[in-house]
Amino acid sequence: MVGNQKPTYRVCPKYKTTAGDDAAQLASCYGLIPDEWQISILKDWLAIGADSLYIAPTCGLSVPRQNGKNALIEMRELYGICVLGEKFLHTAHEVRTARKAFERLCCFFENPKLYPDLADEVRVIRKANGQEKIELKNGGCVEFSARSRGAARGYTVDVVVFDEAQEFTDEQSEAIIPTLSASPLKNRQFIYTGTPPPPGSHGEVFGRIRERAYGDAAKNLCWVEWAVKEIGDVHDKKRWYKTNPAMGIRIDEDFTEEECSAMSDDGFARERLGWWASKQSSYIFSEEKWASYKAEKSLYWVDGRVSCGVKFSFTGNNFALCMAVEGADYTYLELPQNMYGFGNGVAQLAEFLIANKNKIANVAIDGKACTGSLFDAIKDEVSKKQVLLPNAMQVASCANLLVDRLESGKAKHSNQDIFNETAPYIVKRPIGNTGAWGFGGAVDTTPIEAASLALLASRTAKINPGKKQKML
Repeated sequence: MVGNQKPTYRVCPKYKTTAGDDAAQLASCYGLIPDEWQISILKDWLAIGADSLYIAPTCGLSVPRQNGKNALIEMRELYGICVLGEKFLHTAHEVRTARKAFERLCCFFENPKLYPDLADEVRVIRKANGQEKIELKNGGCVEFSARSRGAARGYTVDVVVFDEAQEFTDEQSEAIIPTLSASPLKNRQFIYTGTPPPPGSHGEVFGRIRERAYGDAAKNLCWVEWAVKEIGDVHDKKRWYKTNPAMGIRIDEDFTEEECSAMSDDGFARERLGWWASKQSSYIFSEEKWASYKAEKSLYWVDGRVSCGVKFSFTGNNFALCMAVEGADYTYLELPQNMYGFGNGVAQLAEFLIANKNKIANVAIDGKACTGSLFDAIKDEVSKKQVLLPNAMQVASCANLLVDRLESGKAKHSNQDIFNETAPYIVKRPIGNTGAWGFGGAVDTTPIEAASLALLASRTAKINPGKKQKML
């Protein structure tokens, strides 16, 4: 028996023209013989429209481990640099994975006896750690990099490969995606390959692309996966063959039985059957639970001590300010109008805080990108006793504080779209190795983080304006 060569789910724009067969033939000439399923994916990835541009600028592949994802990437890169003259950035979650991919591709260009034509095309091969690169005389090249928040800055490429895409985060995305903005060939493509994310994974991007593929926003997207819909009977060998195209070719039953015995059912289902756990199960707040925390009425600027929390995203591209009003029965949380958005927001936040300095007991500010700028903008107008720049331990405690207050009924939130469209999709993001956690997920977390900081500010306030407030 041989594994299923057709994916369990595929979405791709229709096309008539593709270089996929040519890429498969080229790879075969150099000993890289593609399986049937790899040829079909090469066809999808290298399909072009009437404008000669890729019909799928974004391509995703989810298939269990050891089935041949890396060989498929090599086929795509080999054709891209040798025939099309494309510039690639090959990224991986770990340094050793990126290095291994570099060494595998080098084998085709550093063997003049076996592949003299490829060796003759080499302009330079750079092997210094962190600077690995294969560049050909036709301008085609592949550069390799482990992903980090700033590792990809300075690159200008046509195609970005995201290996181990299940670990790819939004913060890394903000650094890498702009590398294609000035694509030399003006024909851009992102290729994401990986497996279903494990519990506690920080990666948000891969799952969001999959959601697009299963939803109504799949235009210009190619997504292919081998996966079961539920854990089910992990010992059913028919399911092994259904979700592993290399079963019976590079993966054997005996070793798979060992995997099945050694792993938990959900671990085996994820790693060998391609099972994607429901995201709903990992959300901190369900939609129903979040709705139950809603306040019946607004306490915006009423009697009671008012504190604020300000959160900037890591890059400073997003910001949010939330107010915490201490009512008689609970703390009320609301985001004032225009105190949430994109861009660093320092000027408008400073204006709001200064204008209301006589009504605010305390403000907690977090986010390395812009905290200093906001503090400098308000320090001459607002008392130092009214400003908290929390340390790491205080920030790490904020998420727990908010959840505890909401669940105990000691805090309630406003009925705002900003909250309702993000909070139910928040997951726990581990911080360090101490068990601490913060808010994470595929949505903007600045509103919920601002709310948690507002509670911290209220809890640590050193002064109370003590004035009866009126609606603005």
